[in-house]
Amino acid sequence: MSKLIKNELTKIFKKKSIYITLLVILAFVILTNCIYKFFYNSSTFYGDTYIEYAKEELAKLDPNKVSDIKMYIDLKTTVEIYEMQEKYEKDDWRRDILSVQVGTYINEKNNYLYGEDKDLEKVAQVQEKINKIMEKLEKDDWKYFANEELENAKLALSDLEEQKKNMEDKQEIKNLESSIENAKIDEEVARYRVDKDIKYGNDYRNRALNEYQSCAKNVKNYENSDQKLEYSDQKRYNTDLEEREINRYIIENNVDINKGNDIRGILRNFFSEYGLFIIVMVIMIAGTIVSEEFSKGTIKLLLVKPYPRYKILMSKWITVMIMILFSIVALIVMELIVGGIIFGYDSLSVPVLHYNFDTQSLEAINVFADLGLQTITQLPKVILLAMLAFSFSTLFTNSAVAIAIPLLGYMSADVINSLVVNFKVDFMRFFVSLNWDFGQYLYGNLPKLEGLTLWFSAIICILYFVAMIIPTFITFKKRNIKNV
Repeated sequence: MSKLIKNELTKIFKKKSIYITLLVILAFVILTNCIYKFFYNSSTFYGDTYIEYAKEELAKLDPNKVSDIKMYIDLKTTVEIYEMQEKYEKDDWRRDILSVQVGTYINEKNNYLYGEDKDLEKVAQVQEKINKIMEKLEKDDWKYFANEELENAKLALSDLEEQKKNMEDKQEIKNLESSIENAKIDEEVARYRVDKDIKYGNDYRNRALNEYQSCAKNVKNYENSDQKLEYSDQKRYNTDLEEREINRYIIENNVDINKGNDIRGILRNFFSEYGLFIIVMVIMIAGTIVSEEFSKGTIKLLLVKPYPRYKILMSKWITVMIMILFSIVALIVMELIVGGIIFGYDSLSVPVLHYNFDTQSLEAINVFADLGLQTITQLPKVILLAMLAFSFSTLFTNSAVAIAIPLLGYMSADVINSLVVNFKVDFMRFFVSLNWDFGQYLYGNLPKLEGLTLWFSAIICILYFVAMIIPTFITFKKRNIKNV
């Protein structure tokens, strides 16, 4: 058997196509890392094109015309904010203040200037507030705004708690309690900003703070809901809960766990980035390893050797399995070399965080341990697609069909899964693509479809594998090769 496997591997690595494929993959790895290095940007700003469009539309509107007033005010506010932001760099914290606080006042001012209730006295009052904020911005005094935010949060919470004391209606009390919970989160966030010196702007800590605030409120809303959560709501609740805890970790430990534009970030999403190339390479090998023997007529030379047919076919399948591991390892090595050259290796010391829903705690693991878990959970998908290509290669001895059908199945799997989940097609739980990603069960996560379990998915994958491998071996054993 070992000689047969060695012979199969020799034939594969004598093909030019395998090296061309590896070169294409290497080029894509380099391109991916360069994109993350030089073009990756998580921040969003009004683009010049949109502002030019806004200015053009603004010029067409008449602020004295009732039907144009609302659009005119909105566009004018947007253009004014953009023009004020242009004075500062795109990562400057002052852009945040201009967008949120000043933006609110500018909108208010424009309403008093052009709205139905024109009031020049109030315009002056609002302009005075804007001027005061602008003075603080010019002094680069972000802590002034942080302390003001904390004081406002405290006052808002105190006011709500005072209102609760004077209420008797149970429903109103319950609604107020929900507002109090949100106010407590706002105060906590404001206190984090002051205590941890978290500047406004595009800093990862500020992004984490904003994400924490949003997710914490979502979690509270789900937890305070009177109705039983639908399965889709439970999944969103889990997502928000995990994001809340991860962002809390970032805030408290000052570590950019969510950073994606480095070697660690790419390895953390390894199969999302490179899974297609692994699948293509494996399907190309599995889809031709038998059919090419028939198309070239070399199957006769193979079958005259003193080996049973099942051993010959088994050696080919084991070779495919070896090539699956080779493809994954080759891509990991490419990423480590290319990513190391472009980004360096410092980020590999930062752990990967996952929220364990079984223990209700965060778990930090090494990036390579996380990569190993990714590989194990994705192997069923790769093996089943390879088996499908191998089966078609043996049953129909047609390489084109053996490659095209598994690739089509892989590319349509996500669409099918989405339709099944969205329309709750329960009987489709027996379809393989809903079960072949074992990553959905890690850390107590909820699977794609309600009712799926790890054991159920394992059994389904085994059944599909057996359903393909048995006819493959039977057909190969009985096939007449006289006319080949």
